Amino acid sequence: MTSLTRAEIGALGEQLAVEHLRTLGLVVLDRNWRCRYGELDVIAADDATRTAVFVEVKTRTSDRFGGVQQAVTPDKVRRLRRLAGLWLAGQDKGWAAVRIDVIGVRIGRQRTPEITHLQAVV
Repeated sequence: MTSLTRAEIGALGEQLAVEHLRTLGLVVLDRNWRCRYGELDVIAADDATRTAVFVEVKTRTSDRFGGVQQAVTPDKVRRLRRLAGLWLAGQDKGWAAVRIDVIGVRIGRQRTPEITHLQAVV
C-alpha cells in the first residue's frame, strides 16, 4: 500500500465518519463548511429529535498525539461553538437542540478502521 498524504488520511477519516453517522440515522447537511473564523468538518441532523449535530473529525494513524479526548481542548470546543453559532445564524430552520460531537478514526492499527464517537462534548 502506498502511503497517503495527511490530506488524504484526513479525507478518508472524514468519509468513514460520515458513513458512521449515516448508520446512526443522521442526515449529513454539510461537509467542510468554512467561514473566516475556521471550518466545521461535518454538520448533520438528527431529524427524530430535531438536533443539529456539529462533528469534529480527528483521524490518526498512531497514538503519538494522544486519543480523541486529548485532541479536543477547551479552546477547540470554544471555537467549535462559535462556528456552530455562525452556521446556525445562517439557517432558516429552527432546531430543538444543538450538539457537538467528536469522532476519532484510527487507521492502520487493525484491518478495519476503529471509530470512537464522543457525543455532546460540551
